[in-house]
Amino acid sequence: MLVCIVAAGCDSFNTLSRNNKATQGSPYELLVVCNNTEWEGEVGEALRTLLEQPVPMLNQAEPLFNVLRITAGDFKNLLVQHRNILKVVVSPKATRAAIVAQYDVDATPQIVLTLQGPTEAAMVEYLAENGESLLQVLEMAERDRTVRYAEQHANTTLSKIIKEATGVDFRVPQGYALRAQSDHFVWASHEYPTASQGFFIYTYPYQSKGSLSVEYLVSMRNKFAKRIPGPSDGSYMITVEEIPDADGLHSTRMMPEHRILEIKGRKWIELRGFWDVENDFMGGPFVSYTTIDAASGNVVTLDCYVHSPKYGKRNFLRPLEHLVHLIKIPAAAGAQ
Repeated sequence: MLVCIVAAGCDSFNTLSRNNKATQGSPYELLVVCNNTEWEGEVGEALRTLLEQPVPMLNQAEPLFNVLRITAGDFKNLLVQHRNILKVVVSPKATRAAIVAQYDVDATPQIVLTLQGPTEAAMVEYLAENGESLLQVLEMAERDRTVRYAEQHANTTLSKIIKEATGVDFRVPQGYALRAQSDHFVWASHEYPTASQGFFIYTYPYQSKGSLSVEYLVSMRNKFAKRIPGPSDGSYMITVEEIPDADGLHSTRMMPEHRILEIKGRKWIELRGFWDVENDFMGGPFVSYTTIDAASGNVVTLDCYVHSPKYGKRNFLRPLEHLVHLIKIPAAAGAQ
């Protein structure tokens, strides 16, 4: 039995598990099995609003999931092996609206969700109350695929370099290559013909609570990002902190968004914003994760960025967000 952690406390979620063939489909693609009446009604509208809302802090709008809708009669052959499936079932036999999550039903790794309820109204109300949990379950399925790949196909050489430079245990997936290293700093990237997917990890001494303020984190990001050169001489990565107004004469302050996350009992500060290149034209989105290594007395930051001027950025950035789950920092002796 696999339990959806994010659904803990919500007994409307149930989970089952089986195992079979290799999955089909692309990351963040969701196959919705729903008949025309429900899809064109309130349930379909609620699902589209939930699933196709934009990913935060991207240069261009991209949905959380690419939704592919088919009817129950078309759900056969290779379609049953899709990686992410959501079935919508309205049945008067259902006593209440609920979602059942099944894993590896016809393929591996696969998640199959079934949203069922006695009426469309009951299902819409359920989605309004539990929509975020539904998104988290789908996100966890994608994240677990990244983690599983790293566990099976790790770049042990790069992981060793990071350990020696920063003291951090980081199981890096294959595909990333070392670009630069120095004391307390490692930069690596996965290069594509038209895109770059990269991260840099760095550490510095923790001084006080002020070391974790957004302003200080941005200043330290700029300090280390300066080690990442741009395409022309004298150019380097910086953090976007101001957006020029339309008149070109003024600008608006825009600091990265931040929030506190807890991953396996450890708190991380997430910053999400945009990067640019000083003295050149280049940029894109970034997301960083910062925590305190109490054993060493250092602040640890994993900073992930994407450069994809021609194509979407979501499928490059999302796997980078999963990398923080591959970092292990043991608690200091005596820590609670």
